[in-house]
Amino acid sequence: MRVAEIVTASVLALVGGIVVLDALRLGIGWGTDGPRSGFFPFWLSIALLACALILLVQASRRAAGAVFVTRAQLGPVLTVLWPATAMVLLTQLIGLYAASGLYLGFYMRRVGHHGWGAVVALSLVVPVVHDAGALRLRALAAAVADFRPKAPADEKLKKAD
Repeated sequence: MRVAEIVTASVLALVGGIVVLDALRLGIGWGTDGPRSGFFPFWLSIALLACALILLVQASRRAAGAVFVTRAQLGPVLTVLWPATAMVLLTQLIGLYAASGLYLGFYMRRVGHHGWGAVVALSLVVPVVHDAGALRLRALAAAVADFRPKAPADEKLKKAD
């Protein structure tokens, strides 16, 4: 377990260091209109580096010998990880709604042990309802945008064209 914690702390420190360098490149100070682009990433990465350092110190003080994860513990993690990874890949190929329907159906059947009727019904209904809701939200946003008050500059721009 000690080796896994040291590797995790090292990877977190590496990521934190990369983000610190990029935040410094963007600027971490205060500009005329508020914090510059690197301000928040810089401080978040400093917190990440502090956590990595604490983890590294704790791991170095701990005695080696404990197993990080057993086969029995890894099984449930992989039951969730592989379908989620497949959903991300399928999203690129068949779209979010179809991939989420397949993911939901697989997860309900494999993990939840639900019957085929419930699996098929929810795998079809949930993405369709979600898509319909998203379409309504987009229509509402477009309607609100059409009714926003016009600024005087908007009228001047139309006249200039």
